[in-house]
Amino acid sequence: MTTDQFPKKFSVGIAGAAGYTGGELMRLLLNHPQVNISFALSNSQSGQPISKVHNDLMGETELMFTDEMTTEVDVMFLCMSHGEAAAFLSNHSIPGTTSIIDLSQDFRHRKNAEQGSRSFVYGLPELNRTSIATARNIANPGCFATAIQLALLPLADAGILGDVYTTGITGSTGAGQSLSPTSHFSWRAGNIQPYKVLQHQHLQEVNESLQQLQGNDGTHVHFVPWRGDFTRGIFCSTILDCGLPLEEVKQLYHSFYESHPFTFLSDEPIHLKQVVNTNKCLIQIEKQGNQLAIHSAIDNLLKGASGQAVQNMNLLLGIGETTGLRLKPAAF
Repeated sequence: MTTDQFPKKFSVGIAGAAGYTGGELMRLLLNHPQVNISFALSNSQSGQPISKVHNDLMGETELMFTDEMTTEVDVMFLCMSHGEAAAFLSNHSIPGTTSIIDLSQDFRHRKNAEQGSRSFVYGLPELNRTSIATARNIANPGCFATAIQLALLPLADAGILGDVYTTGITGSTGAGQSLSPTSHFSWRAGNIQPYKVLQHQHLQEVNESLQQLQGNDGTHVHFVPWRGDFTRGIFCSTILDCGLPLEEVKQLYHSFYESHPFTFLSDEPIHLKQVVNTNKCLIQIEKQGNQLAIHSAIDNLLKGASGQAVQNMNLLLGIGETTGLRLKPAAF
């Protein structure tokens, strides 16, 4: 076998590697055929084996958490709380040749897309795949934002969105690994609750993406998020007025997503277990009179976070978009 038959290996580093999204990234990247993880940063776990925190990775890697960037890498993933990613870049000297993929909201909005010499592209592949492929730095979308946008992009592209009413429920992993009263098992079990009603932080990025396609400010998204009694996944239901026949609406979705490998329109009712442990988004559409209902489901830690980050990395590095992301659904 000649040298050019071996795929090129890229080096990556992960900052904030002890959290949920950092753990998901390691699970994906340890099995990615064109990636080597050079370091996993965690101030709280420095010097400890990766498997001490991410117990399921026992036997998968001998990597240790570190508090120092030990080498220059091709791609750096920032898996930090909101506000911490911008501070990390300000406080560390990272070569311009290293691409940044940030999983916080620090660079998602247009007004925050520039940090020093770095410019961030909003990393929703179904919207910005061409720009992502030529970018140096990516702002990974939010989980709820991903589910809502994928439900609406074809209609925005057709210029027919007005007022939109959506509700969505998320698993406890969406709240991060640090415990809070509403993330304890004893609170979550047998319980649901709305939160951040009509003011969720993901609304701004949703509105910016819809305006990018529709070209006006005529769309208003009214969103009620819910905390759910399960660990992972997001299910959203969106209602809006639409005068088009159902089959014509479905054709808009088929045409818009036909070249995108992870977003699918289902003719049958969808449910959460179809997408858990995958990088897929499933969409189902129903219509009564002029009322259109769009259901969308994703795994909040994969298509809503780390899986989409790897998808963006693949596009940025010129790797096949689905590489390392053909994952098995957790059907039972």
